[in-house]
Amino acid sequence: MKVFDRPVSDKMMVFFSFIVGAFIIYPRIIDLPRELARLSAQSDAIEHVLFFIYRYLFFCLLTWILISVNIHRQKVPTFGRRLLKTFLITAIAYMVYVFISLAISKHVDCFTGLLLFQFVVACLLCSFTGHVFALYSEQSAHEREIEKLKTENLQSRCEALANQINPHFFFNSLNGLSALVRGDRKKQTLKYINELSGVFRYILQSDKKGLVQLTEELKFLDSFRYLQEIRYTDKLCFDIRVPEEKKNCLIPVLSLLPLIENIVKHNMIDSENPMKVSLFMNGQNELVVSNPIHKKIDPPDQNGIGLTNLSDRFGLLLNKKIRVENQNGCFNVYLPLS
Repeated sequence: MKVFDRPVSDKMMVFFSFIVGAFIIYPRIIDLPRELARLSAQSDAIEHVLFFIYRYLFFCLLTWILISVNIHRQKVPTFGRRLLKTFLITAIAYMVYVFISLAISKHVDCFTGLLLFQFVVACLLCSFTGHVFALYSEQSAHEREIEKLKTENLQSRCEALANQINPHFFFNSLNGLSALVRGDRKKQTLKYINELSGVFRYILQSDKKGLVQLTEELKFLDSFRYLQEIRYTDKLCFDIRVPEEKKNCLIPVLSLLPLIENIVKHNMIDSENPMKVSLFMNGQNELVVSNPIHKKIDPPDQNGIGLTNLSDRFGLLLNKKIRVENQNGCFNVYLPLS
């Protein structure tokens, strides 16, 4: 219940006190017209009404004190101790009421069963209200703690999954750089290093992010494309067709990196087997990453860590699963967007 998830304001307690005060003296409210009819003198009627207002305000004040004590000052878990403390305060309030009534010569009803019943009702009602509030507050705090632990666990798992990607990409990048160095291509090597630093900058800046806009991933892919296109010259190309209105959709950070790495890792890319990677949207608001299959003669180990991590991150951050299809000579991965 949302009312227990935030502090009770003074205005709410005052409003509650006036309502409860009217509930407690309700029998007196019903009898007030009949009691006034028995009084012949106008001064007696005014005096009776003023005493009635005093009695109502006294119970409103008593209710406000009891509610304040039960909500803000009593954190005891057992109802018995709470009821005992509330009863002591109520007993003191009753003695104050009797003293004031005797002082103004309005002590006729001080020892009646109705008045005692009204004080008992105030005591029990405020005790139960405070106890229920304490129980719900404790439950809400427990639920918030559970949600906090879930969030922290989710963040830790996402960071751990993202960190598994970085070493894989790092070693692949070093292989591309070493190829340029061996070819003595200084200008391309310098540009390769600049693009590589941009890629790692994105990875480092996005490490604490969960979701990013698709446009950020595509910008990152532009730099990553350069690294791969340099490595494979004109044997690797990309066909990206994503509508502008879809580029604001959310996607887990570093979703495209493991897919492109898998394409390079598991496929033969040469002049006889050129690789064209296609990225496009389908009618189900999914980003499709598609490539033809050119299996290597000596395929690498099929540990599947990249797709597994990616699927886990989509499940954690979007509560959705990726889809993978391997048919008709094409390998398609469907990434749901948010």
